[in-house]
Amino acid sequence: MAKVSGKYEAMYILDAALAEDAIAALVEKFKSLVEQNGTLTEVNEWGKRRLAYPIDHKNEGYYVLMTFEAGPAFPAELGRNFNITDGVIRSMVVDLGE
Repeated sequence: MAKVSGKYEAMYILDAALAEDAIAALVEKFKSLVEQNGTLTEVNEWGKRRLAYPIDHKNEGYYVLMTFEAGPAFPAELGRNFNITDGVIRSMVVDLGE
């Protein structure tokens, strides 16, 4: 039987050099995208942290962790949105399974 919905976790790192309102706008953009396509369980903003290694000559990033439930096609769409959005340094969407 096909999977109807699943639990997922998305971690993304925003450029820490962005203004606070720009960071808040990006977080809200991704929250609303998840809410339109599934059920948002939790958004945990870790804030500015030092990166483990430099990415594009940047040493700090703004970390955000989201947990949500959605259909099986949505995580790929969310990943695509992370990849095409300016200001997102790294992102990962993980299926939490059963």
